[in-house]
Amino acid sequence: MTGHAGYHHDIRRQDRRSLRISLAIVAGFLVVEVVGGLLAGSLALLADAGHMATDLAALALALFALHVAERPPTPEKTFGYQRTEILAALANGVVLVLIAIVVAREALERLGEPPEVRGGLMLAVALAGLAANLVCAAVLYRGRARSLNVRGAFLHVIGDALGSVGAVVAALAIRWKDWTWADPVVALAIAALILVSAWSLVRESVDVLMEATPAHVDLASLERSIRAVPGVRDLHDLHVWTLTSGYHAMSAHVDVDESADGHAVLHQLSDLAERSFGIAHTTFQLEPAAPLLRIESEPPRSRA
Repeated sequence: MTGHAGYHHDIRRQDRRSLRISLAIVAGFLVVEVVGGLLAGSLALLADAGHMATDLAALALALFALHVAERPPTPEKTFGYQRTEILAALANGVVLVLIAIVVAREALERLGEPPEVRGGLMLAVALAGLAANLVCAAVLYRGRARSLNVRGAFLHVIGDALGSVGAVVAALAIRWKDWTWADPVVALAIAALILVSAWSLVRESVDVLMEATPAHVDLASLERSIRAVPGVRDLHDLHVWTLTSGYHAMSAHVDVDESADGHAVLHQLSDLAERSFGIAHTTFQLEPAAPLLRIESEPPRSRA
């Protein structure tokens, strides 16, 4: 397999490996954090464990989406199943919002009457959770820029790592200052962080599903570049959208001079789209430009 398809196959293979490693780490530590949170009586730890549970689901869903996305196209689905990755990212974002709401509600209830929390145990579990999340984040870091699906999993892990930092701070406050209110306050902060990451993920996923112009493409600049290609007279019905993370498409009707070499123009347009704007899948409909009407005035007739 060569070319653009081969590149995407290699990228997906790397992403699958990163997701599998992260999945193993998260699954191994989740039980520890749940048990530790229950024994310590810490909402911050349980909130972090809940977020880690969504990490586990997010990673599993991301892996499933990558597997499904590689299924070949069919007559019913001519672009294959590549949008599965975007649907998975959207689902992860919605789940993050729900988790944040649940955690915030419980934290507000606890603020009125903070329960006793075992600060020492909470601190040990929080530090271990932070280490696990940082390892996962390092594994997923490279893939986050090229795949919205992997980015969704990465944001889960980063949010969880920040939650672990908050849990560490709360544990120190409880252990050394006996500030039991720090536990629900940190839980609220974790919920806010989750909402921020969730909003970004949901917004970008919806943009892809609504076939919005990719953020990196300046449509006006693309139009000017197409019009500047030798032989191009005019341009209309220009559309640019995202099929899946890192794979963009466009279509346009292009009016060309009747004397222009259609094959040469088409090659230049396709090369321009991919090289300058990162658009790999292009469809250009070349149409002969209407000849300019030349109207010549007749000399006035002399009166007899």
